[in-house]
Amino acid sequence: MASSAAPPLGRRQARPPSKPGRPHRLARPAARFARWRATPPRVSPVQIGILGGTGPAGSALGARLASVGYEIVVGSRSKYRAMEAVDKLLAEWPDRGLRIVAGDNAAAAAADVVVIATPWDGAYGTATSVAEQLHGKVVICMANALTRIGKEFQPLVPPRGSVAASVQAAVPDCQVAAGFHHVPAKELGDLDHPIESDVLICSDFPRATEVTSKIVASVPNMRPLDAGGLSQATPIESFTAVLLQLNVHYKTRVAVKFTGIPEPERAEVAEPAPPEPSDG
Repeated sequence: MASSAAPPLGRRQARPPSKPGRPHRLARPAARFARWRATPPRVSPVQIGILGGTGPAGSALGARLASVGYEIVVGSRSKYRAMEAVDKLLAEWPDRGLRIVAGDNAAAAAADVVVIATPWDGAYGTATSVAEQLHGKVVICMANALTRIGKEFQPLVPPRGSVAASVQAAVPDCQVAAGFHHVPAKELGDLDHPIESDVLICSDFPRATEVTSKIVASVPNMRPLDAGGLSQATPIESFTAVLLQLNVHYKTRVAVKFTGIPEPERAEVAEPAPPEPSDG
């Protein structure tokens, strides 16, 4: 259940002072790491729409985020295909109380925060088709431009450098963040097991980075990392080809974990900040 005192997404919480004679929480990394792993934050009823949510990555992300309390709208070009995908998820996890509904892409784009999980070559067209609903919103792009030649995965570089950059160009007044590129879909969608992974996030908008980070942090054992501006989406998307190649070579599914970075405090996840006003 949401906390009435939780701050909205996009706003920072003031850090309470340490008690006299007691070290600040930042001085206790071991305890902080245990709390990160074991205690998911409270999630208020933020609605997340997933465009292309019927594919493996989109449906897996929808199930995982619904499992921690988000309301999910699975979108597709065909509402009936979205309904089939939602029915499958609810049948697979009947006791989870997942709040997932189906709709077309326009319905998903009307949510508070929008994720683009379409194939990479459909991301620009999909964003353009629902541009009116995306104005001023945080849009998370998780698509990777890849191809497979024989047994080798190779990255493709779109004209604007990345799929995320092409989405930003399609809807200039939305706030695009690239994220969730390196999380294996099968493990992401397996709600019986935790998924342990770092998630690289990049955006030209601090608000988009913060909103995306809080969504990532709501999932136990997933850690958001601010990787800089949207130009970093080019190497981030391309690196997915390396991970897929490792999967093939070692017959496994790998995820990314970075060492040497202090574990952040988990923040409560609440309502997103209002969309930025459009000049139009």
